[in-house]
Amino acid sequence: MGADRGPTLTKSQVAAVTAGNALEFYDFVTYTFFATQIGHALFPGDASSKLLLSLATFGVGFLTRPLGGFVIGRMADRRGRKPAMILSFTMMGVAMTGLALTPSYAAIGIAAPLLAVFFRLLQGFALGGEVGPNIAYLMEAAPPGRRGFFISLNFASADFAVLIAGLVGFALSSLLTGAELEAWGWRVAFLLGAVIVPFGLRLRRTLVETMPKENEVAHDGKPLLLLAGAGLFIIAGATISNYTLDYLTTYAQSTLRMPVPTAFAATVVLGVIGVIGDLAGGLLSDRFGPKRVLILPWLVLIAAAIPVFHVLNELRTATALLAATAILTVFHILGSSPATIHFAQALPARVRAGSIGIVYALAIAIFGGTTQLIETLLIKWTGNATAPGWYMMGAVTFALAGALVIPGRRPKPAA
Repeated sequence: MGADRGPTLTKSQVAAVTAGNALEFYDFVTYTFFATQIGHALFPGDASSKLLLSLATFGVGFLTRPLGGFVIGRMADRRGRKPAMILSFTMMGVAMTGLALTPSYAAIGIAAPLLAVFFRLLQGFALGGEVGPNIAYLMEAAPPGRRGFFISLNFASADFAVLIAGLVGFALSSLLTGAELEAWGWRVAFLLGAVIVPFGLRLRRTLVETMPKENEVAHDGKPLLLLAGAGLFIIAGATISNYTLDYLTTYAQSTLRMPVPTAFAATVVLGVIGVIGDLAGGLLSDRFGPKRVLILPWLVLIAAAIPVFHVLNELRTATALLAATAILTVFHILGSSPATIHFAQALPARVRAGSIGIVYALAIAIFGGTTQLIETLLIKWTGNATAPGWYMMGAVTFALAGALVIPGRRPKPAA
């Protein structure tokens, strides 16, 4: 089958493809919401030590992402997108369920934190291998002129998962006592995500393979290493921007001293606008070309990041927090989604899944796992509460430079 005309997918099959990416972000946000409760349940020491060990365990999951991106991504380029997606999704389900069901430190001692670390490493490997085959499949299965929209479904599923995680976290923290959250409430949040794994696997087995039978050449003739380098700039900048927005929940509590429900409300705004913006970015990319679409939003974001954080720091109200989240998210999404589409479409099919997987995993491992720590340290070292805005501005500037290196392509008309 040709690279430009893929199989017709049912809505349930599209859901099966995007479910893995949704689980990735659901797990990420859920873990950060309940890091304190997980620490108390699974780790030894005093309250401070438990939290630090919990956050360190969350961080180790980033270490295996590049390895998963390489191994499973290469598998997708050699054996097919479908078997790679089935493998990564199975591993994700095992890891998420295993972490949720790990007995407490009080029950099994040192085995509890060791199991937690093992499941985080397994999950990181699986998630690193999920993204490349997922995006490659959606791109190759898309009808003519709809590639941008189909790829945007991957991003929209991630932001939808952030929204759901925010709602689940808000509901559990509102309905349960602190003791109940520590004893079993956080486990419920993970198991709610794990419930969809069997259904997702069943649907993924019905997918038709999309990997082209013959190798393509690169669309623009540029060396693969140059494309990969530009893609790393793009995804690193988008990652830092995205994780800065995720950080607003913590920033609102620790720096602005806002109530917890107000901070969670920012996450809901982030999720709603993210889903809408992702789909809009995909549709606009199909109509005008992703390179033409991404430039203006990212220029606005570069100019607005510092002033928005300054106003938020001065006002410190719920309205200011929600408005700041909305403004930054709109321009972040309308730039980042088309930019990632721009990178994916430039890659030749013979290395598409592996290249996307490795570049994405490296960007997440290096920048995703450190963004919130760096921004917290910048605030501490400089005494400037707008430091996250400076970091976001710098990251998006480099991302825009990477996007401009890759020549644009004229959009193909829809059938």
